[in-house]
Amino acid sequence: MQNLSNKSDFMTENQKNAGKNDAGKEAGKEAVLPPKSEFSEWFNTILDIGCVMDVRYPVKGLYVWHPFGFGIRKRVYNIIRDVMDNSGHEETLFPLLIPETEFMKEADHIKGFEDEVFWVTHGGVTPLDIRLALRPTSETAIYPMYKLWIRSHADMPLKLYQVVNTFRHETKHTRPLIRLREITSFKEAHTVHATWEDAEKQVDEAVGLYADIYRRLSVPFLISKRPDWDKFPGGDYTIALDTIMPDGKTLQIGTAHHLGTNFAKTYDIMYENADGAQEYANQTCYGISERSIAAVISAHGDDKGLVLPPAVAPVQIVVIPVLFKDTTEAVMAACENVVSVLKAQGLRVEMDASDLRPGAKYYKWELKGSCLRIEIGPRDLEKNSAVLVRRDKGEKQFVSLNGIEETVLSELKQMGDDLYNKAEEKMKAMITPCETLAEVTAIIGSGKGVAEISWCGSDACGMKIEEETNAGILGTPYAETAVRTGKCPVCGSESEKKICIAKMY
Repeated sequence: MQNLSNKSDFMTENQKNAGKNDAGKEAGKEAVLPPKSEFSEWFNTILDIGCVMDVRYPVKGLYVWHPFGFGIRKRVYNIIRDVMDNSGHEETLFPLLIPETEFMKEADHIKGFEDEVFWVTHGGVTPLDIRLALRPTSETAIYPMYKLWIRSHADMPLKLYQVVNTFRHETKHTRPLIRLREITSFKEAHTVHATWEDAEKQVDEAVGLYADIYRRLSVPFLISKRPDWDKFPGGDYTIALDTIMPDGKTLQIGTAHHLGTNFAKTYDIMYENADGAQEYANQTCYGISERSIAAVISAHGDDKGLVLPPAVAPVQIVVIPVLFKDTTEAVMAACENVVSVLKAQGLRVEMDASDLRPGAKYYKWELKGSCLRIEIGPRDLEKNSAVLVRRDKGEKQFVSLNGIEETVLSELKQMGDDLYNKAEEKMKAMITPCETLAEVTAIIGSGKGVAEISWCGSDACGMKIEEETNAGILGTPYAETAVRTGKCPVCGSESEKKICIAKMY
C-alpha cells in the first residue's frame, strides 16, 4: 500500500477526541451535542453519539459503520438500487484490483487520479511483476471487459452499475462520510451507446434519476454543468448535483459524465453499425457516494440530534408506555397492540419499556432521529387515545387508538414532504445574486452560502474569478430556460451565463 507508514495516517484529531463523547451515549445528557450552528463539531459529534460511525479505526480516512448507521446506509442504498433497477440498469460487480498496464492507458484520466492511488506491490513477501491499483474509480477495470462484450449496435445501450468500495489517498483533511480514503458505498454506473447524442440523452436521464433519489431522501440540490477545467478527467463534460451545507459550503452529492469516445478509443471499444462499418462507442458514467448520507444528516438534523426522513430511519416509530403501578398491565397490552398493528403495515417500530425515565427516553429517540413518538399512559387509555409527537415538529397531538395506523402512515408521508420543502426553502435562502467580485467574496467569507454572478464563459475569466474570491465555480445552471443578462465581473462583457460560486467540501 502507498503512504501508510506515515504516523499521521493512523490517528486523526477526530479519532483522538472521539472517546470524550462516549458518555454522551447515555440518555439524558443533551449538552454533549453542540448546537448545529457549530456545524463541524455538531456533525462529528452526531456521528458519534448518534451511533452512525466510529472514527477510531487506526488508519486515517477509514471508518466503521455502527449497526444503527449501517441501517441508515442500507435504506439509502435500497432507494438508489430501486431507482436504478427500475430504469433499465442492471447491477453487476467488477474486481477491486486493476493491473497497472490497464490503469495507465488513459492519460488524462490517470493524470486526474495519479496522486490518489493506493498500490499493491507484493503478494505475501513476493514482489508482483505488475503493480495492482486499488480502484479509485472503475473505468479502467470495466472498460477492458466492455471491449470484449460490445460487438454490434444490437449490444447497445449497455447500462450497468455497481455499489462498491473505492480507495483514494486523500491528502486533505479527511472527514467521515465527506472526504475519505475508503469510500465504502460508491454507486457507479457505466453505460455504452452508439452515438454521442444517445450518450447525451443518458446523461440527462442520469441527472433525472439522481434528482428522484434526492427528492425521496428529502434533500434539495443544485444542478450545474462544471467548467471545463473541473470536468471528469477523460470526459467531454460533467454535470453535478450539489447541496448547500449548514455552514454555507457546498457538498457535491452526485455527478454524471459524458465520456464521448475518449475511453472507447483507449480501450478499443468498437461496434459494427447497421451499414457494417466499425465505429467507436460513446460512453457515460455517473456516481453517488455516502456523501448522500452526509447530506441527509446535515440537511435535517437539529440541536437535539438526527432528524431522519421516514424512508431511511432505522426506527420510524417508537412507542413509549407511561407506567404506573395499578395500570401497568393494561398500558403494556395497549402498547404491544399498537406495535403489532403498525408492524403489520410494514413499518419499523420499537417499544421502549426500559427503566429510563420518560424524559430520558424522549431524548434518546430524538437523538436517534425516530420519526414519530407515541406515548400511551393510563389517562390516554381512558380516552382510547395516544399522544403522537412528530420529530421534526415536536408538537403533541392526541390521536385515537382506533385506526392509528392510518394516522401514522399519513403523518410519515407528510413528514417526508415537509422535510424536503423546509430544506429547499433554506437552500434557496442561501443563494445570493451578486454583481461584483467584492460582493461574492463577502457572501462566501461570511458563510452565508452560494453567490450567483454573470460570467462570459471564458476559462481565463473563470479562473480569475476563482482566484479573486478564493472559492470554486460550481458551474452554470443545468437546463435552465430563464434568460438573465448581466456583465462578467472580470472582462465586463454582456452575458446570459450565470454561475454559482462557493466554498466546497
